[in-house]
Amino acid sequence: MTWFRYEPDEKGPDPHVHFHHTDAFYVLAGELELTLGAERKIVTASPGTFAAAPPHTIHTFRNSSSATAVFLNLHAPSLGFGDEIRGKKNPGFDQHEPPADGGRPFADAVLGSPDDAETLEREVSTHRILCDLPQLTAIDMTFRPAFEGVDPHTHADHVDAFYVLDGEVEFRVGDEPRVAGPGTFVAAPPTAVHGFSHAGPEPIRLLNLHAPPAGFVDRLRQNA
Repeated sequence: MTWFRYEPDEKGPDPHVHFHHTDAFYVLAGELELTLGAERKIVTASPGTFAAAPPHTIHTFRNSSSATAVFLNLHAPSLGFGDEIRGKKNPGFDQHEPPADGGRPFADAVLGSPDDAETLEREVSTHRILCDLPQLTAIDMTFRPAFEGVDPHTHADHVDAFYVLDGEVEFRVGDEPRVAGPGTFVAAPPTAVHGFSHAGPEPIRLLNLHAPPAGFVDRLRQNA
């Protein structure tokens, strides 16, 4: 995951596709203009919007507004995107020119906000499913003060990651508790012990990511 700040009129890459990974975006502030799908449909994403281009889906982005845009960019799996950002260019990186047939349609992309997301209500929590793709899931999670927390656990087959949106969260990373506020990112790779709970009296809100999903959203639906 990469945190980006784009100034007014700043442009991203030329339209492109990835063959083997999903490229996704979560807007934190301002507006991000996205171009998605074979139709090259142009849409505007406001704060809280999650967008994703699965493999073979044309996409690009820019800040066409007069204000700064801040957003998260996720590649699942990464396939070396971090090195691309660091300037360590790999000619074999999974980024390609748009295919002659246009690739997948706009309907195959993900574009949604918490207001129109599938919502799972529980007594102490609200889960809004923003993305449910074979390579990545994203859930906007709110936990009210009565929430007792998630006990330390591990996953054998996927990364479980969190970006704190609101409130103070106590994460358990291995044997060490750490308190994290808004803007903090925590990722637990496979076999890493992790858990979390409230660190204060107010509700907490997290963007929770699973890559690959490993059936997590289906388990949430079953327990709703």
